[in-house]
Amino acid sequence: MSIIQAVILGAIQGVAEFLPISSSGHLALAAYFFGQADVPLLFDVLLHLSTLAAVLIVFRAPLLGLLAVFGRFIARKPKAGDEDGLKMIVALIIGTAVTAVIGFAIKDLVDPNAFGPENQKWFYAAVSVCLVITGAVLLVSGRYRPKKTVPVPGPLQAVLVGLAQGIGVIPGISRSGSTIAASLFAGLDRKKAGEFSFLLSIPAILAAFMLELKDADTLVGSVSALPLAVGMLTAFLVGLVSLKFLLGLINRGKLGWFAAYLIPLGLGLAAYFTTL
Repeated sequence: MSIIQAVILGAIQGVAEFLPISSSGHLALAAYFFGQADVPLLFDVLLHLSTLAAVLIVFRAPLLGLLAVFGRFIARKPKAGDEDGLKMIVALIIGTAVTAVIGFAIKDLVDPNAFGPENQKWFYAAVSVCLVITGAVLLVSGRYRPKKTVPVPGPLQAVLVGLAQGIGVIPGISRSGSTIAASLFAGLDRKKAGEFSFLLSIPAILAAFMLELKDADTLVGSVSALPLAVGMLTAFLVGLVSLKFLLGLINRGKLGWFAAYLIPLGLGLAAYFTTL
């Protein structure tokens, strides 16, 4: 992998991990047009860790608040107002468990090699169709106005958003888009929907990283050090800007804007791959 390719893939990851356009779908398509079978696994995992660092920085205040609430709960020294924090912690645990179940159930769908060399075009055509589905979901969620909102996600919201995050492992289905949309449909207000979506992404990304550590001995030589470092830095910086930009769009109810990009792109690519 060249440094230019690393920068491009890092930028794609930084933008697509947070903007609701599917980082996995864009990385898979970029790898195809770069002439690679897929993005090297070590590179892909470390790019996700780079964007995770951006989440930790942007949401450091609520994260530290939840850690403090949990610490007081363990020490049995609660303060007034800790109830909402405990509800959020429970919701994150439930959502993570649901994500894990769904993710393991459909994990083979995210591997282009599982389709066989002769069926590769159908994998990429499916990714393209999933981009269209993501665009349609964003279009609907951008116009959705719940009759009543809940201040903190409960078990029902956790299950729905965890389910959406699990489905979001499919390339072309945006994790951030699906979880934010599910949060809005489940009754969370816009600010809380964005916060819950990205807090829920933290254990999911960490779990994916831990699962890949078992292959660390075979991953180390897959990408040289310089492109890896450049790609990670690019993903982190671009991700930081993209996340702050997205949070502003969520608060203004503008998620539907991304449909204007995803739907034409997905339809065009689907037509391209099905005619190969």
